[in-house]
Amino acid sequence: MSQEQDKIFFRNFSLVLAFIAVMMITFYLTADLITGKKEHHETNKREITSNSNITSGDLVNGKNLSQTCAVCHGADGNSANPIWPKLAGQHASYTVKQLKNFKNGERVNAQMSGMVAALSLQDMNDLGLYFENQKNNFGSAKSESIAIGQKIYRGGDSETGIAACMACHGPAGSGNPGAIYPSLSGQHTDYTAIQLKMFKTGERNNDTNSVMRSIAKRMTEAQIEAVSEYIQGLQPR
Repeated sequence: MSQEQDKIFFRNFSLVLAFIAVMMITFYLTADLITGKKEHHETNKREITSNSNITSGDLVNGKNLSQTCAVCHGADGNSANPIWPKLAGQHASYTVKQLKNFKNGERVNAQMSGMVAALSLQDMNDLGLYFENQKNNFGSAKSESIAIGQKIYRGGDSETGIAACMACHGPAGSGNPGAIYPSLSGQHTDYTAIQLKMFKTGERNNDTNSVMRSIAKRMTEAQIEAVSEYIQGLQPR
């Protein structure tokens, strides 16, 4: 091999080595980027699904965060518009679950999904604790709805397989924070009726073990309206 051929060989060999080096660097950078994205995704997933101690929430931060919520839910969690739920006095555990479900897509609402997008789990805990500590401005029920509403709420309907609401939500609608059953007392008639109808059609499906869907699908429109009205008049004893 001549000296000129040696030069050509080593030059080409060097180019091949450089090309291999570039490819290896690109491979490692791409792999690191993919791994980083995966880890970030897993971190976000843990952030909205892990269970933390809600009692450690920061009421001051919760109040500050609630200023955004006030547009629909009222400054103290008592919404003026009956299609939006009262949050005042609601169990923190239930509020946090709903916020997590809005964020991870288990409960679908375009407006709420946008509102919770930037919230961390700690923010959700802080909001839940803040609203739990607000006083519910309880309402009243229309007298013509009390009889049938009370019957469904307290005794259900054995003929159609409707379970009594108070079995989970309590005789006064106080709910069960440990089981994440919401407080219902004083909730707007319109909001409760809307949610029952959504459970009935399956449009809302973030209820544990399909409990609410299995009950609501057996209810008539009249029963839904009556029990929703009755719930609005419930007050803790």
